[in-house]
Amino acid sequence: MSVHLTADNKLKKLIVVGDRVLIKPLKPNEMTASGLYLPPGVQEKEKVQQGYVIKTGPGYAIPIPVDDEEWKPDEDRVKYIPLQAKEGDLAIFLASASTEVMYEGEKYFIVPQSAILMLEREEEL
Repeated sequence: MSVHLTADNKLKKLIVVGDRVLIKPLKPNEMTASGLYLPPGVQEKEKVQQGYVIKTGPGYAIPIPVDDEEWKPDEDRVKYIPLQAKEGDLAIFLASASTEVMYEGEKYFIVPQSAILMLEREEEL
């Protein structure tokens, strides 16, 4: 069975694992506030980056108690603490803790939630 990738479904095949978040970085500014033009790559070396959350993992896995009922199906035994980050949030994160990946010709970062410093969400909190 072949799935044709479109703009709508190309990231649906990706599964983010654990407490990690997939972030699409913002395009860097080519000019500073004072009007100086920056050479390519200067913004990429910054310690703090920002981008939009595209996908999130299920969260932090909660250990299964030893005295848990063995008759329960496995999917009922695994529980997760959900992440604060949600799809569409603007995330400011530490670049040193992130992993840069290329997928379908575009650059993304895989970032653990612990490396996210701040989130901006459009909806009311």
